[in-house]
Amino acid sequence: MTELSGTTELTHQAEPPRVAVLGRGLVPAGQPVLRGDDLGVLHGDGVFETMHLRDGRPWLVGEHLARLAWAADRLDLRLPPTAALLDLLESVAVGWPAGTEGALRLVCTRGPEGGGPPTVYATLGEVPQPTRRARRLGIAVATLPLGVAADCRASLDWLPIGFKSTSYALSSAARRWAVRHGVDDVLWVSTDGYALEGPTANLVWLEGDTLCTVPPARTGILPGVTAAWLLAHAHELGFTAAERMIGPGDLREADAAWLTSSVRGVAEIRTLDGIGPHRAFPSPHTARLQQLLPHP
Repeated sequence: MTELSGTTELTHQAEPPRVAVLGRGLVPAGQPVLRGDDLGVLHGDGVFETMHLRDGRPWLVGEHLARLAWAADRLDLRLPPTAALLDLLESVAVGWPAGTEGALRLVCTRGPEGGGPPTVYATLGEVPQPTRRARRLGIAVATLPLGVAADCRASLDWLPIGFKSTSYALSSAARRWAVRHGVDDVLWVSTDGYALEGPTANLVWLEGDTLCTVPPARTGILPGVTAAWLLAHAHELGFTAAERMIGPGDLREADAAWLTSSVRGVAEIRTLDGIGPHRAFPSPHTARLQQLLPHP
């Protein structure tokens, strides 16, 4: 057993990560999966989705595959049939312990330089302990300027935005910045002062009895599967739902605020730019929102 911030966690034998390739099934650890000239590596030319695996099954797999198909269409990237993708996900998850949370990633790249079929594979690993801990203890978040106005990207139909691209340098740079500055995550802010999203998460907050998130169609942010689920089920908690814009200052005055994603679930923002919320932490609504998700 290990002690973490006043809580006790059981240690367990870690489940080894897995990789499965379309047409090949599970591949041994260390066996090559991508060619060196794959455009997913050379140019970041590909798309992916990450799902939460609980009780051996991916959650909201239909919604994730629909978002993957939309992203692939934006990039003129040919996806295999849905049935083949589902078979691939099943092959990588078969026998995964029911009580172990998994992060299930499905990746489709352009394939080899010069032409060739797309490279499609799935990875599965345990949800990291810091991710699980963030659900209980909350997260320290810092704002980071994105350098664009809130509504400028949505009108640029050529720009690869609003989906999970393997061209991930911007998100990785933001996460490294967070580590260097001693915070758990960042919240990108537009030049006109609106909070947008995190590198790997959507913003959700509570204003009175209204559960809110940032409008993807207006801002070009990723339309979060988890955020959409929470707003669609807000009525179960007695809330209404809305898409709204908000600045960091007003966010601190909200009744609660969270970063949400499929694997992380719901993590309450404990501090924003080093300043805690005006209300008590943690919010009693955090546990209620978490109960809407299949996370423990």
